[in-house]
Amino acid sequence: MSNYVPDRLKQDEPKHKNSFNLRINVFFFSTFLIFCVIIVRLAILQFVEGPTLTGEETSRDVKNVPIAPARGSILDATGIKLAYSEPVQSLYITLQSNYSDLANGDKRENYPEVDKLAQNIAAAFTEFGDPESEINTKEDVLDALDLNYKLYSGYVPRRIKMNLTEEEIAYFMEHKSDYQGISIIEENIRQYDTDTVAVQTIGYIKDFKRSKALDKYQTITDEMKDGTLTDPGLMYGESEFVGFDGLELLYQDELRGKNGYLKIPVDPRNMPEGIDEIVAPEKGHDVWSTINKEIQVKTEQAILDQLDWLHKNPVSGKLHPDATTGFAVAMEVKTGNVVAMASMPDYDTNVWSSGNISSEDWTGKVEFIYQNGTIKSFNSGKEGYHPESVVLLGSTIKPLSVLIGLNEGFFTKNYTYYDKGAAYFGKEGHQARVQNSQGHVYGAMSPARAIEVSSNAFMVDMVGKPLNNKYGADVIDVWDRHMKEFGLGVVTGSGLPGEYRGWREYVDLEQAGSTQSAMAYASFGQGGKYTTLQLAQYTATLANEGARMKPQLVSKITDSNGNIVQEFKPEVLNVVDFDKSYWDVVKKGMNSSVSAFENFHYDFARKTGTSTQQVGRELVDNGVFIAYAPRENPVLAVAVMIPEGGFGSQSAAPIARKIFDAYDEVYGLDGTPHPKTEVINESETP
Repeated sequence: MSNYVPDRLKQDEPKHKNSFNLRINVFFFSTFLIFCVIIVRLAILQFVEGPTLTGEETSRDVKNVPIAPARGSILDATGIKLAYSEPVQSLYITLQSNYSDLANGDKRENYPEVDKLAQNIAAAFTEFGDPESEINTKEDVLDALDLNYKLYSGYVPRRIKMNLTEEEIAYFMEHKSDYQGISIIEENIRQYDTDTVAVQTIGYIKDFKRSKALDKYQTITDEMKDGTLTDPGLMYGESEFVGFDGLELLYQDELRGKNGYLKIPVDPRNMPEGIDEIVAPEKGHDVWSTINKEIQVKTEQAILDQLDWLHKNPVSGKLHPDATTGFAVAMEVKTGNVVAMASMPDYDTNVWSSGNISSEDWTGKVEFIYQNGTIKSFNSGKEGYHPESVVLLGSTIKPLSVLIGLNEGFFTKNYTYYDKGAAYFGKEGHQARVQNSQGHVYGAMSPARAIEVSSNAFMVDMVGKPLNNKYGADVIDVWDRHMKEFGLGVVTGSGLPGEYRGWREYVDLEQAGSTQSAMAYASFGQGGKYTTLQLAQYTATLANEGARMKPQLVSKITDSNGNIVQEFKPEVLNVVDFDKSYWDVVKKGMNSSVSAFENFHYDFARKTGTSTQQVGRELVDNGVFIAYAPRENPVLAVAVMIPEGGFGSQSAAPIARKIFDAYDEVYGLDGTPHPKTEVINESETP
């Protein structure tokens, strides 16, 4: 083959090479410029716009949905569970479409879809569920779905029903594909000791959406709305159970633990697009109360038995059918530990276990007994006019009156007063007369004897009138200061929600007429209404010779592994500094004759009280009793109130005796438990 190339082509070859090289250079230069632009743009995205875009993405597209933690238990002093959580299965639905009439107007073309869903779920509840359940009808299901987002955003799963039966669980798991957005989730339901132990002290729960009447939960709601609460673990779901009263509320944060949460991406319609992340909740701590179940139950039964006795047996010549409530507190003198706190009658707190209460359970059953009458003032619910749960102290104030008189120098411990059966005060010609109970005339007496026989005349003549003469217009403040030093007219420090400070009638000079009249009546117990817990703290202060102890209702808090998180020690709130000999006078004088304590194995200090109270157009007698034991080295202080019970020695004292006996059996008033030995009838033995 010939290799001949024409001369013309040879001449054009350099031109082709130059053109090709130029194109290659242009291509590489263009590629370089493109990559430079890309690199610069990536740098801008990463370092300049990146944080902003990331923040927008997070706030726009990802939402946190709380997962409620398992609530901790409330235990008695020995570890018995008084309030605890049990796992149950709940039905939840996450909406897959927007069914709101706010978005779709009256047309709501997709409404039949959700209506059919609710109808099918209700049919399953009827066939497989508990007929007593609160959620059973189609309307119940539609309400729970919250289609107009009054409670929940679109992406939040709706709880339809708690505590599913095994048949319901099996049905919905088997037919899960028939119900879009459905899920079965394990939750915890609150349970309470069925022996109804200190129910008003322990408290109860409600769901969060019904709890915003309390400032605590409204504040949390506001902080979640305005964005100041940013920790998802501290946020609340609307259906989460929260403490609403008693220790359940007081220790809400400790019992609750910390929320878990679902990180849910949402579309522009605020509807869910799966789950990005699940953060597990942290279980709540356990709260150990100072209440001893055995002593508490015996205290409650003692009150009920005594009320029944008062209905059937005359006291001072008559029955007391209106004595239908009773209150008692037992508080350790040295520690402040409250071992029993009874407000009777009580009820089964499990009516709140679903987070709400039925109208049937509420009306006429719970509405007048759910509050703690040992710390609050409330109506008994009886028709007509009747005393509330706090009453005038009556003669139980007399130990303090004598202390004030001794401290003011109005008399000495050996002073002799001649009791003529009555005392008089007021302007000449317009004097008021105060007589002793049943018109007794006691004759010559010492201050200690005045306490023992409960002389009204001594208190008016030797304390009320002299105090007014000494301080004049300032006497109300002087008396008030002494009352508060002993815990009367101030909160006790227990921390229990809603604690009542008391009603100080002696400050109402318009009603009293004068400072002298106010002091005369206050000196023998007709000047102030206080709670049973205040009366118990006052009694313990007498026993401690001036040291006012904080009432302790919780001894410690532990985590789920039993490790102590917090421990509570005895706390002295204030000390009243009186001469030792004055305390000895009071200790000696607290020696009233009380038949209920016959054969009691300890020397003990006590004071009966009967406060006369005008209710409507009638005068009623309330039974009051205080005591501490033993008289020397006291261990336990007890206070009992029986509104409309008559004389305290016959209405309230028998209850106190049973409380002291119960404490002696469990702990021992001398430091050694003395369990009651069972007496066996030999004729019945095999």
